[in-house]
Amino acid sequence: MPDVEMKPADKKEEKKDDKKTVKEEETPKPPPTPNQEIKSNIVLIERAVATLEPRFAHRVLRTLTSLRKRLDDTVLRKAVEEAYVKDSPTKQSLLSWLPAAQSTDTMEVDSAAQASAPAAAAAPEPVPEVDMYLRLLMIHHLDASPSTYGKAIELSQQTVEKMQALNRRSMDPIAAKVWYALERAYELGSQLAEARPLFLAAQRTASLRHDDETQASLINRLLRSYLEYSLYDQADKLVSKTVFPASAGNPQWARYHYYLGRIKAVQLNYSAARENLQHAIRRAPAAKLAPGFYQAVHKLFVVVELLMGDIPDRGLFRHPVLEKALIAYFEIVKAVRTGSLAQFQTTLAKHAGQFEADRTFTLIARLRQNVIKTGIRRLSLSYSRISLRDICVKLHLDSEEDAEYIVGKAIRDKIIDATIVHERGWMECGGQKGGYGPEIGDAFSKRIGYCLQLHNESVKAMRYPLNAHRKELAAAEGAREREKELAKEIQEGDLDDDELGGGGEF
Repeated sequence: MPDVEMKPADKKEEKKDDKKTVKEEETPKPPPTPNQEIKSNIVLIERAVATLEPRFAHRVLRTLTSLRKRLDDTVLRKAVEEAYVKDSPTKQSLLSWLPAAQSTDTMEVDSAAQASAPAAAAAPEPVPEVDMYLRLLMIHHLDASPSTYGKAIELSQQTVEKMQALNRRSMDPIAAKVWYALERAYELGSQLAEARPLFLAAQRTASLRHDDETQASLINRLLRSYLEYSLYDQADKLVSKTVFPASAGNPQWARYHYYLGRIKAVQLNYSAARENLQHAIRRAPAAKLAPGFYQAVHKLFVVVELLMGDIPDRGLFRHPVLEKALIAYFEIVKAVRTGSLAQFQTTLAKHAGQFEADRTFTLIARLRQNVIKTGIRRLSLSYSRISLRDICVKLHLDSEEDAEYIVGKAIRDKIIDATIVHERGWMECGGQKGGYGPEIGDAFSKRIGYCLQLHNESVKAMRYPLNAHRKELAAAEGAREREKELAKEIQEGDLDDDELGGGGEF
C-alpha cells in the first residue's frame, strides 16, 4: 500500500504552535527589580558621559520618582557592590552610609565576589556621575525615616562638596536633582534657613557657567526657603534680580509660577497671582503623578478666585484628586456665595488648622469683607427699607456704627443703590426703576448717539472704486469738445435747418 500524507494533521499542529506563541507574546513581562533598574540606569549614565548626550541622563532621572519608593538598605548595598566590583575608596565611602550587612548577606556577597574575581580585575572604575547618582538614591532613602534625617544632611553636604570639586559639565542634570535632595534633607531636619547661603553661592556659580538646569532648580530652592519663613519681600527681590531660564523643564516652570502666585497674592495683586497659578496648573505634571503639588496649586487658586470676586467652577470640587482635599475650601465658597457671615466664621474656625498648614489662612481671612458685601447686596435686593440694627443681626456685626460704615462704603463703591437715613437709623434701598423717566431717556439718547456715530464712521470707511473720477473727467472733457465743435459749425453755417431742430419754412 502506498504511504498517505498527513497534511491536515500537520496544519493543526502548526496552528496550535502559533496560538502558543501568541499567548506567550500576550503575557506581560514582569516589571524590573530595583537592582535591575539601577543597573540599566548606570549603563545609560555612562553612555551619556561617553557620547556627551544629556538625554540619556534625563531618561535616568525620569525614573527617580518611582524608584526611590522601592529602595532599602539591601537594594542599595547590592547596587553599590554590582557597580563597583573592585575595592576602591569610592566604594568604601558609599558603603559607609549604609548599615552593616547581615551574616547571610555577607556570605552571598563573599561567594559572589569569589566567583567574579577574574572579572573584577578587568572591570574599569565607573564614571563619577555614577557615584553622584548612587549618592542621590541614598539621600532619598535616608529622607524616608525621621531617625536618619541628620545622616541625610551630612551625606548631602558631602555630596555637594564632592560635586563642586569635580566640576564636570556632564554632571549638570544630576546636580540639579542633588540640590533638590539637599533642600529636602534640610527641610525635613528643620534646618532650611542654614542651607540658604549654599543656595545663593551655587546660584551665582550656575548663572556664570550658564548651567540652566541647576540655575532653575536653585532659584526654586531659594524661593521655597524664603516663603517657608514668610520672607515675601526678599523673595520678590530675588524674582526681580534674576531671570528664570527659558530652557528649564515644565516641572521647574510649574514650581516657579506657583511661588510667584503666592508672592503676588500676599501683595494684593490678585490678577497676576491668578495668571501665574493658571500657568502652574498647565505646566504641572499629571494629577495622578504629582497629586500633592496639584492640590496645593488648586487650593491657592480657589482662594485667589474668591478674592477677585469670582466663584470657582463647581466641577473643580468633583475632581477625583481634589475632591477630599478641597472639602474645607468648598464650604468657604458656599459661605462667600450666600453671603452668610456666620457660616463663614464657623467654617474658618473649624478648618483653621488645615488652612494654616496650607498657608492660606491669612488670605482666607481677607474674604470676610467679600462675605459682608455679598450679604449687603442680598439685603438691598430683598428690602426697600431696613434698619441698621437688623443689618447687624443678619450679618452678625458688632455694632450699628460698624453696619453704617460698611453700608456707606458699599454705597460709595457702587455695590448697592441705597441711601442712609442717619436720623432714623435705617437704610433706604433704590426701588425698581420704571419704564419711563429721565434715566431711561438718557439711556436711549446714549444708544441713539452711538448708532449715529457708528453710521457716520461706517460711511467714512466705505471704499470706492479706484480712478472712478477720471472716467467722469474724461466724459466731461468729451462733452465740452462736442459743444465747441457744434458752436463752430453753427458760426460757419454748415448745419442744416433739420440738424438745428427747425421744423421747415415759417
